[in-house]
Amino acid sequence: MENKEALKNIAEELKDLIAVFQANNKTLYLVGGTVRALFFPGPGEKTSISDIDLATDATPEEIKDLVKNFADAMWLTGEKFGTIGFSKNGRRFEVTTFRSESYFPSSRKPMVSYSTKIEQDLARRDFTFNAMAILLPQGNLIDPFGGLNDLKAGVLRTPLTPEVSFSDDPLRMLRAARFINYLNVTADDTIVQAARKLKERLKIVSVERIRDEFSKIVLAPDPSKGLWFLIETGLFDQFMPEIPALKLEQDPLHRHKDVLVHTIEVTRKTNQDLVLRLAALLHDIGKPSTKKITDQGVTFHGHDIVGAKLAKKRLKALKYPNNVIEDVFLLIKLHLRVHSYKNGWTDRAVRRYVRDADYLLDKLNALIRADCTTANQIKAQELQSRMNELEGRIAYLRQQEELESIRPEIDGHRVMELLNLKPGKEVGLAMQWLMELRLDEGILGKQEVEKRLLKWWNSRNTSLGNDASNN
Repeated sequence: MENKEALKNIAEELKDLIAVFQANNKTLYLVGGTVRALFFPGPGEKTSISDIDLATDATPEEIKDLVKNFADAMWLTGEKFGTIGFSKNGRRFEVTTFRSESYFPSSRKPMVSYSTKIEQDLARRDFTFNAMAILLPQGNLIDPFGGLNDLKAGVLRTPLTPEVSFSDDPLRMLRAARFINYLNVTADDTIVQAARKLKERLKIVSVERIRDEFSKIVLAPDPSKGLWFLIETGLFDQFMPEIPALKLEQDPLHRHKDVLVHTIEVTRKTNQDLVLRLAALLHDIGKPSTKKITDQGVTFHGHDIVGAKLAKKRLKALKYPNNVIEDVFLLIKLHLRVHSYKNGWTDRAVRRYVRDADYLLDKLNALIRADCTTANQIKAQELQSRMNELEGRIAYLRQQEELESIRPEIDGHRVMELLNLKPGKEVGLAMQWLMELRLDEGILGKQEVEKRLLKWWNSRNTSLGNDASNN
């Protein structure tokens, strides 16, 4: 075992609870990801040994009675599924009655039945390396399905046949992609075939569970292997069909970059941030519907706007939080803006770029840099040089001005005072004019701004008066 000391500490920490279970002729096992992490935490896995999963032959009612004098706090949110949660000295524990669970063909909620044997409980687990248990306090490893060998070999297998496992809980097909990412394992061919066969069964799983599992897949240090698993098995078609649709047909005369390969590469190159990863994955989904073949080649004009709208619709369907949806929408909408910089940007354009990106500026710049996947080193260097120059311009203007909070130098109250106005549409028009002035010329000083505003206002009223007399 890789972490004997950690197991020893857990057993010592739980010795009083173990004694209570033993005194009542009940067994207690360490199970699940906790056991796997003791042997092999995985190169990218975030699982630590801070949260402890336990299994027992005691019923939920018995668990509550056995735990009550040991725990600092107890919660019962999982009781109907056989799980009692509690904390002790700041560590969280969950104790679950040996059980099996399955779904009716059209059900979104699992049916749970209890068991008295650890082997039956382990058989219902998702993958073999999660179907191991350690008897407490003795430390005996229970590994009826060869999970430890699979870990060492880097193979993803299920305890029962994949058809049975995935039919019982279709979300396990997405969890396969997650473990492929975090543990850097390769799915057994039987898993791939079963996922292709049962992919439509994912429809019985709630959108929220799909969303949460997918987010974990996307947030892996390198999400590419798991994403390709979702594409190759057809699972993506069930909840995000826009991604496999990026595999655009090509003809010998009008070839273009493989958009799907490019998309996975862009996603891989971004930081482990949910908004940034989702924006990277979805940034080109507008291309299939905007593809046109011209004399100059293949174009995708407007795919940024189309893609932003499609991304918003898809993320809403998956019930992502509104702030995540809006941030992804804006990043996709703006991700081509920088390409106009090759013709040179005025200070006004730089200010507008910063204002439009707002607090997403750093993420937008990161997405744009990651979006460069060309093998042409000259083109790649040109884009990176443009980004370096743009970020340099932004840094310079930040020193001169408060770019992060670009706003007119006088507020609406002063506008009403100067122009003798009451709250209304005309104040809004004046504020818009002042914003354009701020973007065009930067900081001028309040005295100069007020002088310019009065001049604009008088000129505007004169023009409106002439129009009225002409009519």
